[in-house]
Amino acid sequence: MTEYYFDMETYSPGERPDPGTDKIITIQFQGVDLKTGKAIGKLNILKEWESDEKSIITRFYNQFFSRGSSVWNFVPVGFKLSFEWEFLMAKFNKYLGKSFTSRDFHYSRPSVDLHSFVVLLNDGNFKGASLDNFSNKIQNGSDIKEWYEQKRYDLIEAYIKNETESYLELLQKIRSNIHLLGINKK
Repeated sequence: MTEYYFDMETYSPGERPDPGTDKIITIQFQGVDLKTGKAIGKLNILKEWESDEKSIITRFYNQFFSRGSSVWNFVPVGFKLSFEWEFLMAKFNKYLGKSFTSRDFHYSRPSVDLHSFVVLLNDGNFKGASLDNFSNKIQNGSDIKEWYEQKRYDLIEAYIKNETESYLELLQKIRSNIHLLGINKK
């Protein structure tokens, strides 16, 4: 089993995200050891501005989802992964000419999503259950649209690196304290 921290950044000319029309501008992933929560290897950032959206989608698909690959080749570890799956399905369908559904990815693949843990840490409330509020993440992603329009890709990359580090720190905290639940393996 190969677990990867997984996230994407998107660009939306409108007010609300729309997988059909919005653009995926980065796909980032990094190996992660679920036993420790620590990163394995380097952070990979596929950048739309260095090629185009179709190229990064195709590259990502070929690396992890091509014919004959097992669902265990890419086990995503992230935060609110349903957002990423929704965008990926729309883009896989658009660029690869295939018909993917939620069942193909979100419901039939193993994954680890920390959002559920953060909701519990937030006294069962969804409002405020964000990575921003439960980690050392410096800022939310609200500036990405402006940075992208200004071609300030360096700021987007710095944001991605901080978000990745913050996520991994939270994963490590949760992982190292899970024994406090008092639940023993049988």
